[in-house]
Amino acid sequence: MDSTTPSDPTKSSQGRAPSLPALFLSFFFSFSFGNPLKSLLLLSSKGSEHAATATLPAAFSDLLPHFLVEPEDEFIVKNKPVMLTCRSTPATQIYFKCNGEWVHQDDHLIERTVDPATALPIMQVTIEITRQQVEKIFGLDEYWCQCVAWSTTGTQKSQKAYIRIAYLRKNFEEEPQGKEVALDEEVLLRCHPPEGVPQAEVEWQRNEDVVNPASDPNFFITTDHNLVIKKARLADTGNYTCVAKNIVARRKSTSATVLVYVNGGWSTWTTWSSCSAVCGRGWQKRSRSCTNPTPLNGGTSCEGQNVQKSACVATCPVDGGWSEWSKWSACGADCSMWRSRECTQPSPGTGGKDCQGLDLQSLNCTSEQCPQTVSGAEDVALYVGMVAVALCLTLLLIVVVLVYRRKKEGLDADVADSSILTTGFQPMGIKPSKPGNSHLLTIQPDLTTTTTSYQGTLRSRHDATGKFSMTNGPLLDPLPNGSHTLHNGKLNSDPAEFVSRLSTQSYFKTLPRDVANTSYGTFNFLGGRLTIPNAGISLLIPPEAIPRGKIYEIYLTVQRKEDLRLPLAGCQTLLSPVVSCGPPGVVLSRPVILSMDHCSDACLDNWAVRLKKQNYEGAWEDVLLMGEELVSEPYYCQLEAETCRLFSEQLGTLALVGESLHMGAAKRLRLVLFSDAYCSTLEYNIRVYCMDDTQDVFKEVMQMERQLGGRLIDEPHVLLFKDSYHNLRLSIHDMPQAHWRSKLLAGYQEIPFYHIWNGSQRYLHCTFTLERLSLSTCELTCQLCVWQVEGEGQSFGLDFNIAKVLAVDSEFLLMDTNATALAGPSAFQIPYLIRQKICSSLDAPCPNGADWRMLAQRLKLERHMSFFASKASPTSVILDLWEAQHFHSGNINQLATVMADIGKQEAMIFLVSDGEC
Repeated sequence: MDSTTPSDPTKSSQGRAPSLPALFLSFFFSFSFGNPLKSLLLLSSKGSEHAATATLPAAFSDLLPHFLVEPEDEFIVKNKPVMLTCRSTPATQIYFKCNGEWVHQDDHLIERTVDPATALPIMQVTIEITRQQVEKIFGLDEYWCQCVAWSTTGTQKSQKAYIRIAYLRKNFEEEPQGKEVALDEEVLLRCHPPEGVPQAEVEWQRNEDVVNPASDPNFFITTDHNLVIKKARLADTGNYTCVAKNIVARRKSTSATVLVYVNGGWSTWTTWSSCSAVCGRGWQKRSRSCTNPTPLNGGTSCEGQNVQKSACVATCPVDGGWSEWSKWSACGADCSMWRSRECTQPSPGTGGKDCQGLDLQSLNCTSEQCPQTVSGAEDVALYVGMVAVALCLTLLLIVVVLVYRRKKEGLDADVADSSILTTGFQPMGIKPSKPGNSHLLTIQPDLTTTTTSYQGTLRSRHDATGKFSMTNGPLLDPLPNGSHTLHNGKLNSDPAEFVSRLSTQSYFKTLPRDVANTSYGTFNFLGGRLTIPNAGISLLIPPEAIPRGKIYEIYLTVQRKEDLRLPLAGCQTLLSPVVSCGPPGVVLSRPVILSMDHCSDACLDNWAVRLKKQNYEGAWEDVLLMGEELVSEPYYCQLEAETCRLFSEQLGTLALVGESLHMGAAKRLRLVLFSDAYCSTLEYNIRVYCMDDTQDVFKEVMQMERQLGGRLIDEPHVLLFKDSYHNLRLSIHDMPQAHWRSKLLAGYQEIPFYHIWNGSQRYLHCTFTLERLSLSTCELTCQLCVWQVEGEGQSFGLDFNIAKVLAVDSEFLLMDTNATALAGPSAFQIPYLIRQKICSSLDAPCPNGADWRMLAQRLKLERHMSFFASKASPTSVILDLWEAQHFHSGNINQLATVMADIGKQEAMIFLVSDGEC
């Protein structure tokens, strides 16, 4: 079939329309032999039978048809059919062709008009396309239609119109996701709309309002429908929705929440406040706030401290004081004599008052000396004699002092005195009074003497004359030949004398005069141990640590925090007692082990723990960073759960300082509750102490409460105090209201964060004053709540009788009866000879690993392998650490079992008697 010649249009009204030649012939005869107008009417009547056919006047018969309206692309929405329209002039007939087939003439709707301007006939044809027609070929090809117009001259085809079924799927191919972004950060929200025909248009909404990039240039919508926020502002926080729409439907994605947060920033520091003390040592502080900017929407708070404190010394005002009056002057020619004084003892300073009174006095002299005469020769002789006598007396006094000092130095020439030791080892330029006394730094005992004379504990030695006695200080037994007796003429039986003498040395000016917190003893190459009772502090001096032939008098003391404050900055805090051991200049052949408590959470991920040492000038310096120890350094530290074991080749003043790395770092606090031992009034006080969880601080509080007459009313509790810059809040609840009430105006009490973290105050406590409504009320039941503001806390139940002494007092009485100083074999669990055998057996490398390395593994000390390997005898260092850990609780049989597992014959060490050693 010819594509330009429709078959259906040629059919007659009975089934087929007349052919075009027949129509033209009929039109020709009618027009030739009849009325032309009548012929047109006849044709119109026939057109009613054949909708698409018309005749043209002869004047337009040579014109080709052109389209005034061509069919357009259409979309079928749901089940609504679409209409395609084609309009052409001049045209004798118009038919639609869809997907290569002619549309039946009965499906055409025809309208004929005449163009009033040109008088040309206009024909318009409309057809209807249903969803069923399109679905028949759906998936095979696109459904299209075009119209063909005829005239007597020829035909014309219109453009193709495509008909598609419109739809929009429900699910987005990609939906936006919520985000938390920092201020000024770029934000990208992705959106891939659902599949649809026609393709869906996309718009963005924020909190149901349309985002318009034209009005807000901070927004940008990409060609693939993603939304970009160039710089996030606080106002951009909200719920963002991607909206897809076409002629069928409108779809919304799930909302994506964009939260714009602001990280806090510190403001500038304020100026330092004035010194808190009007006169003397005090504090000054400065502060800053986390407001530049203030953290918002979950932004991180500022890291660091908002308050800094610094020690200051306010110069005290000095009031002036008069010096002594001078001698009266000679009587002058005016019969007067004078004397004067000066305001120089002391001179007024820093706002002090000037001296009150006269600085010059005059007195009339009306004796025979007036008028002034020349003194006689006898007066001159008298004055010369008086001066000579004064000079003689002065010289005689100097000679006596020098003789006395020489005799005293000769008497003490063979004494190993700690004052001489400390003077000899400090590099302060202080020379001994006698150059020949340099040998007094150490005592050279008779080398022919056997070591058996050093067995057992050190005990007091009484001299034959009874002149020198030392009941509290352990000393070595006298050597057999008596050539070097070990005694001390300056140390009385009173231990306080030793502490007083020690603190007078220039380097030890800061040492406390506290006998209860000081231990001392005399040691040689066999070593020993010093312990401060109930303080958790001890010093182990291993065998061979002191060179053979030398004897040292060694002390161990714990400092009070207020006496010797460390310069702490930032997030630093003191984690251990400040311990001094010395003399600081002694020469050690191997490291000693200093054991002391600490109050950190023992997680090195939370802390940067440093060992600080005080140098000779009194300044503090870092000597070790925990976790980054170098075996070549003179210090090495093992941090256990509650104890620090410090290997040190140098003695001095040491302390552990921790710097928190984040807010998860925590110190252990010990909460201790005390009350009055007797309560005869209606008021009843409960004191809650919040202290570092170390034994030395607990000891001080117990001693102080004993003096106050307090009693312990509950077992101590441990609380983790985090570096969150929040105060510690304490409160009491659930008291029986019928019998008790609180006299506090506020519902709670707080201890400032920096008072606890900086450790600037020794005995931090809160006192809760309660009142019983009747003197007969003796039972108290309540809850003590302790927590950090905005943090976790703990609650402790209290239930006790205030009229009875609690049994818990006896459990925490400080009654440590262990010896404070032990020397020689009695200071160690492992006998000296067996120790030497173990070292010689395990120090040599063994092919199967049965050497000191296996010993370290079995004792769970493998973390320190590199440190042990750096020593000449790794086994001896391992045994030293074992001794430090198990002095009171060590089981020698367990160590023998470990040796048996390794396969060494030294497993029988527990069978060796002391006599064999």
